[in-house]
Order: sequence, then structure tokens, then C-alpha cells
Amino acid sequence: MAKENNGRKYTADEIQVLTGLEPVRLRPGMYIGSTGPKGLHHLVYEVVDNSIDEALAGVCDTINVCINTDESVSIEDNGSGIPVEIHPQTGKSTVETVLTILHAGGKFNNGAYKVSGGLHGVGISVVNALSEWLKVEVKRDGNVYRQTFERGVPTSELEVVGEVDSSFTGTTISFKPDAKIFDEVKFSSETLEYRLREMAFLNKGIKIVLDDKRSNKKKTFHYEGGIKAFVEYVNRNKTSIHENIIYFESEKDSCVVELAMQYTDGYSENVFTFANNINTQEGGTHLSGFRSAVTRVINDYSRKYGYLKEKDENFQGDDVREGLTAVISVKLMNPQFEGQTKTKLGNSEIRGIVDSLVSESLERFLEENPKDSKIIIEKALKASHAREAARKAREISRKKSILDNTTLPGKLADCQDSDLATTEVFIVEGDSAGGSAKQGRDRKYQAILPLRGKIMNVEKARLDRILGYEEIKAMITAFGTGIGSEFDIEKLRYGKIIIMTDADVDGAHIRTLLLTFFFRYMKPLIENGHVYIAQPPLYKVTKGKQIFYCYSDKELDDLLNELGRDKNYPIQRYKGLGEMNPEQLWETTMDPETRTMLKVSIEDAVAADEVFTTLMGDKVKPRREFIQTNARRVKNLDI
Repeated sequence: MAKENNGRKYTADEIQVLTGLEPVRLRPGMYIGSTGPKGLHHLVYEVVDNSIDEALAGVCDTINVCINTDESVSIEDNGSGIPVEIHPQTGKSTVETVLTILHAGGKFNNGAYKVSGGLHGVGISVVNALSEWLKVEVKRDGNVYRQTFERGVPTSELEVVGEVDSSFTGTTISFKPDAKIFDEVKFSSETLEYRLREMAFLNKGIKIVLDDKRSNKKKTFHYEGGIKAFVEYVNRNKTSIHENIIYFESEKDSCVVELAMQYTDGYSENVFTFANNINTQEGGTHLSGFRSAVTRVINDYSRKYGYLKEKDENFQGDDVREGLTAVISVKLMNPQFEGQTKTKLGNSEIRGIVDSLVSESLERFLEENPKDSKIIIEKALKASHAREAARKAREISRKKSILDNTTLPGKLADCQDSDLATTEVFIVEGDSAGGSAKQGRDRKYQAILPLRGKIMNVEKARLDRILGYEEIKAMITAFGTGIGSEFDIEKLRYGKIIIMTDADVDGAHIRTLLLTFFFRYMKPLIENGHVYIAQPPLYKVTKGKQIFYCYSDKELDDLLNELGRDKNYPIQRYKGLGEMNPEQLWETTMDPETRTMLKVSIEDAVAADEVFTTLMGDKVKPRREFIQTNARRVKNLDI
């Protein structure tokens, strides 16, 4: 008999049992992260990952990715082809089995794939479940086999549709993402390009072709140099300080470690780590092993050849990694991922393996290339001196604050609460907008930090110079986290850091300068989802006593169509936040109930580094080319 509780009956009838691919369609976010653009493109990555696994097994060297005019995608490889025989456990063809059953695939058997990436056997069936239709063609045993599906359900049997020379094998997956699942079915060629180029770098010799039928543009990614070519690509808009790229590939205990590294005259560290082709954005044991080896080897070499005297302190990790671009790729059996997004390698044995192999190879490089070694050590020495200068500057700043008995700096109007779940600080451009924001805010949980003018471009400066800039010191103190080696996100004072600038060219420039600072020196703020960009309205439309705010040209156009274009309604184009009174600023941009904000995230660290280097770096030519390429995307240009 069912127990009654407040009139509710809890019986077996209420237990829902989902079979097949039903759970994927019911909770797609659990399998691909989201139903937005990130999840949409993830479908392509999952199919490509299967083809890459064929390449890792040594049976595939070409992958063709085609975006069709109807936003369907076709991925073709020349691997061994999915087996077509009846699977003994399911009684269905192996093709149908791997496309309709979760966790079915060769990745769970080390005899089929020693190393694999992707979602470990979930991916291809998830793609099938979330597609309006999917078609698979397999070339194998001299035949061409085909089967079709709709939303994960077979609409045909696996059948032979042609013959082919027995030497030709491979798999072609074509699918159209389901518009009932995804917010918008529109692929970005640029987004796919970044990922496919990365995969080609990580798997030297493989050729990946991206063919966008919508624009008739085709690109081929093929790098015999592998991750060595990867480092060259990342540094192409930077100035390297030594000619030879440090590179090695070695194996120990069934783990293959590949490393490429080169120093530039910049001040930021760019180390990209991968495990079985998966971008481990949160690092992990392979990154720890790499860092400890580099610091120890360069210190030992510096003492051996007199760069560091007996009285000198050892270099710190930040000193030996200043201006470093490095790619570390490990391939191992049974990787263990952890972290918030499962992109942190956790295998404890990998740290020692990477440490040992990197130490051995880096020692050999330094001994065999004394000219390059001298340049690298001198770079570390300068970084060490700058770090010491920055430390003294921080100490002086702290003492001065104590002696002057000052509170939080930079005209900061602080909030009353301290709960990170609610508190937020608005970084506002100028005293005028700052005044409106201070009057319009909710003092309980909203703080305002006005900035005077534009902050310095940190892309072109070391930390000791950056700390001499008052507006940057104000932000560091207000946030509470410290900076550089002292950065501690646990000390963060606000849950949201919101950049609120004018909707004009100067406002965009200030926003870019601030994002460059966060990306280069406070990256965990972005990685942990604390940085936002406010979206003030572009237009104010008045109809009698009614006021409408529009945040884009399209919204304005839609509103005018709705109100009737035959009327001549007053339209105000906002260029500065100071043009709004406190009540308007609160209602449109600051009120959590009505505002729109963009959350800043790092989808691709390589791409983000490239953009900041191009826009904020020393070289003019890449910046000019970037502007020429993207000029047509400009929506609002002040004249």
C-alpha cells in the first residue's frame, strides 16, 4: 500500500524508465554541455574525435568535414570503417549498435584503441539522438553500406548500396542537428576551423579538410611538424628571442609525451596542455610535471655556468616561464579527468613521467645550444629583477596605505554585503557615468569603481610597470585577490566584476584594455565565471508617455515595425552612460531583473591569446590585416 504524505501518492507509476537514447533528448546538457552554440559544435567534434581515434590507431590519414548549405554536416574518413557484422550482445548490426546504444564502442577495449579521446564511447550515439536525421555510410569489405536514422531511431536497415575496391575503407557520418533541441542550428566556420586546426597540430601528418559549402571556402590543415608547427603558429605574430624551437617526443611506461616550446620577448606565459587530444584547460599532473622540470633544469644550468651566483636566490617558476609559449601533449591509456569541466588530468603517475622526460630533453637542449641558452637565462634574469621590483612596489603600497589610514582606493563606492553570491562591482568609465551609477545602484550589494581615462596596455609591459599605474592598483585592491604569483581567488570580494563602458569606440577600447588585463594577469577570474560585460541600451524611443529601450539595431527596427513606421517617434542614440539619469541607468543596465549582460568565457585559449596578441601587441601588420578582414562585421561606428 502506498504511503500518503500531504495528499501525495508515491507509487511505481511515478518512476520513469528511459530507454535507448531517450535520456539524451530529455537532458541534452548532461551530454554536450549546452544546447547553445557550444553544444551544437560539440556534435561535430564528437564525430571527428572518432576519426582521430582511427588515425591514432594508424589506419586513417585524411578527414573531410563539410558544412552543407542546409546546416547539415558530413564527416568522412578513410579509416577502417565501423564493423557491419551482427553484434553478439545486441543482435543488431555493429553500426546500429554504436549509433543507438550509449557506451557502445571500441574505446572500452584496449585491444581496439590503445589511446582515445572524445566522450569515450558516448559521442556518436549522442550525435544521433540530437539530430533531426543522420545517415551513415561505411566502406568495408568491398561494399558500401548505408543506414538512416531520425532523432536516434533507425528509419532503415543497414543495407548494401554499392561496391567499392576492397582497398578503400572508411566511414561517412552526415547529420542535421535537431532544431527542437538547439537554440539555433547555424554552424560557425571559424569555430570549427580553430578546433580542426588544433587537431591537425596534435596529430602530425593527418590531413583535415574543412569545406564550407555555404561560402564555397575550403581550408586544409596538414602539419608534418605537429606541435612544433603549433608553437610556430601561436608565435607567428610575436617576436621569438631564440631561433630553435625546443622539441622532443618520447615514451615511458606506455605514455607518449610530446613537447614544443619557444620563448618570445613578451611577458605572458602561454602553455597549452592536451591529454589524448583533449584540451586540458585546467591543467593537471602533466602541467605540474612540466613546470617543475623547467624551473629545476634552468636553475641548475644557471648555477653550473655562473648566471646565478652563490648569493643569488633561485629563479621562481614565473621567472623561467615569462614569455614562454609551450604545447604539451600526452597520450596515455585510461586517462582520468577531474575539475569542474572535466578538463584537468588527474593521473598521478603522469607528473613523474613528464618531469623526467622534460628534464632529460631540456638539459640536452641547453647543453647543445649555448647561444639559445644564454638568451633564455638572460630573459629569466630580467624577469627575476622585475619581480623583485614589483614585490618592493607592493610592500611600499601596503605601508603607505596603512600610514595614510586609507580605505579602499580609486573613488570606490563599496557595497554593504560581502556574500559572493550577490555582490558585484561595476567598473565604470569616467566620473560622470560613475556618478549616475552610484546614485542608481542598490547600495546593499552593488559597488561602483570609476576609472579615470584608459588603463595602460598590459600586453606591452612587465608587472613592475603595471603596478605603477594607479587605476590598475585600484582594481587589484578593490578585488582583493592580489596579482601574479600572489593571486588568490579565495580572497575575491565580489561575485561579479562587471565592465560598464560607453557604447562607442572609446568605450570598446577601454573594454578591450580591461579584458587584456584580466586575461593576462587575472585569468582565473574569467575561468571561474566572475567577469561580465554590461549591455547598456543603444536607443531610447519615446511614444507619448511610454519609453522603450533597444539594445541593438535589430531591436530598434522590430520596435518601429511594431509601433508603425508612419509615425515619427523621437529616437535618442545613446553614446555615453552619462547621458542616462540614475533611474534610467538602473532600469536598463544595472537592475538584475531587467538588465542584459554578457558573461566572459574562454572557449579556446589559443584563439583568445591570438586575438589579444594581434590587437594589443607590438606588430602593426597583423593588426591591420585583422581590421581589414573583420571590417564588414562592424555594426556601430562613430563618425
